Amino acid sequence: MAKHFIAVLTLVFLSHMGQAQSTTDYVEQAFNAGSAKELIKYFNQVTEVKINDVGANYSKAQAEPMLRDFFKQNPPTSFEYIHKGKSPEGLKYNIGLYTSRSKNYRVVLLLKVVNDEYVVDTINFNED
Repeated sequence: MAKHFIAVLTLVFLSHMGQAQSTTDYVEQAFNAGSAKELIKYFNQVTEVKINDVGANYSKAQAEPMLRDFFKQNPPTSFEYIHKGKSPEGLKYNIGLYTSRSKNYRVVLLLKVVNDEYVVDTINFNED
């Protein structure tokens, strides 16, 4: 009985770890593809989006055209995470470097758990 309980707890823990990793992996893939449509799949219902300190809280429907324009003006050549961390409250933060043909952006993502899944709650692009 105790072994079964420990096995179940281990599976639950690993599945939550996998969800967090999957979200960050999918977000990374969306950045590398320059796909606003894919990126917003991992957004909270309302997400703070800022580009060079200009922005606000947007629904997924409002954020998609804004991000589509960003990717159109700044087609990706690469995106990679340069730092990942977690707060004591369980929030995850990732810092990435988005490189386009002409500009580089530091991207800060804040992820939180909603309905047992990590979602992007805040995303900030700042030109380097």
